[in-house]
Amino acid sequence: MSDAWRAYASAPPDGALVCPSEAVAQGAARCLSVTSEAGAFPLLLVRTGDGLKAYVNACPHQYLPLDYRSANVLSADGTRLLCSAHGAMFDAASGGCLSGDAADGLDPVPVTEAGGEIRIGG
Repeated sequence: MSDAWRAYASAPPDGALVCPSEAVAQGAARCLSVTSEAGAFPLLLVRTGDGLKAYVNACPHQYLPLDYRSANVLSADGTRLLCSAHGAMFDAASGGCLSGDAADGLDPVPVTEAGGEIRIGG
């Protein structure tokens, strides 16, 4: 996994609490901010058939949040993430770009899930 997410000025430290596990249902996506001493970090969580995935909530085309114009960023079948600003599509399981002006994929963020909590780190 790439550590590109750590280059963001607001990247939280390992162990930072993201949210309760129950906040991200199976087949759902959630955009939120993880607040730490570094600031507010934009995070996108998605629970797919492959498990829980996390990405920086910033489309590599213009670095706008995927939910910039709409909170609905997950396709009906739960396999693709959609940038609401310009329509780029990303694979929900890998973050790879499927279509649109964003040649690069989403930056993955390692998360762990234990004791009913999701935390930064892997």
